[in-house]
Amino acid sequence: MSDGRHPVMLARTWVFRLAAIAAIGAMAGVAVGAQDHGYTPADIENGGRLFQSNCAGCHGQDGAGVAGVELARGQFRRGSSDTELIKIIQGGIPNTTMPPHNFTDAQAANVVAYLRNMATIRSGSSPTVLRGVGDAARGKALFEGKGQCMTCHRVNGRGPRLAPDLSEVGATRPLPELHQALLDPNATMRAGNRYFTVVTRDGQTISGRLMNQDSFSVQLIDSKERLISLSKSTLREYGFVKTSPMPSFKDKLSLEEMDDLVGYLVTLKGFNP
Repeated sequence: MSDGRHPVMLARTWVFRLAAIAAIGAMAGVAVGAQDHGYTPADIENGGRLFQSNCAGCHGQDGAGVAGVELARGQFRRGSSDTELIKIIQGGIPNTTMPPHNFTDAQAANVVAYLRNMATIRSGSSPTVLRGVGDAARGKALFEGKGQCMTCHRVNGRGPRLAPDLSEVGATRPLPELHQALLDPNATMRAGNRYFTVVTRDGQTISGRLMNQDSFSVQLIDSKERLISLSKSTLREYGFVKTSPMPSFKDKLSLEEMDDLVGYLVTLKGFNP
């Protein structure tokens, strides 16, 4: 069917349409490629550490320390794609207070992964406050009191050795992970912190923190802080426990109390007599 236009005009019209479709498709492809959100938990975790140690001094722990820039809300002055942000992180911004950073491409990409996920731990009632930041003094009181953290954890030489020593947790774990650990300990449990269980040939079960194992023996600290050494030849079975012995604080502490608790944990960066 003809619409009354000359065949040459029709051909030109379709050429322009196809060119426009191709251009739109190409732009869409660039957008998808430049904005890759396939981040792994390890990417986010590593990026959090780099951000806290290199960026939080100016941007603040919640990403809102620079006027007009709210990193947790995706508000950036220059660039928006991952590729653009990586270049800014590495090269800085001339004539501004944003310095260049000696990050590899992978490290800069990890920082971007962290920035893209900062909003996931925000409070629905307070969109400008990053969950996980609270009053350190109140958090310490919760740690030693209501939270009962010192029944298992050790800090600066005080407390038992039933759970990981938290004396440097503020330097080794980013804010999102600390907050998530209170809500869902299983989601953030690291391999080195997993409990170990053995069952002897006579049916006795012993669980605790694994200190060492080799081809012939297992050494662990049990629930009474006793160092137990067992020959594997005397065991019926042994292995890591898949779930964390730490309870969730979801129904034990309010969100504000968990913010305070994490506010204390981030201050723990090493032994301070």
